[in-house]
Amino acid sequence: VQLVESGGGLVQAGGSLRLSCAASGLIFSTYGMGWFRQAPGKEREFVAAIRWSGGSRYYADSVKGRFTISRDNAKNTVYLQMNSLKPEDTAIYYCAARRAGYNNYDDQWRRYDYWGQGTLVTVSS
Repeated sequence: VQLVESGGGLVQAGGSLRLSCAASGLIFSTYGMGWFRQAPGKEREFVAAIRWSGGSRYYADSVKGRFTISRDNAKNTVYLQMNSLKPEDTAIYYCAARRAGYNNYDDQWRRYDYWGQGTLVTVSS
């Protein structure tokens, strides 16, 4: 299984970025997907998650109304559209995959089975 993130970079506060995570080696439509982030010196934290059918989505309070998670099962890809970025959004962003069949704990990183290498997002003030 391979998860490859892309789309990170340097952006000014108030700007936007779109992250992508391309999955291979798994039946993508049978996995829930999540985005997590880790800033220097901080623990990994939940950002957003989407169930395998795309019917349910969850967000951290800190990104609600600014970030949108989506997926394209035909392309084996999950996206994170990030708008109104703030300096505190600066982190390495990771995507993760979790086998379908669960109905809770979408925000707990330990529940996920596979991880990408991460992509760095830097928001300047």
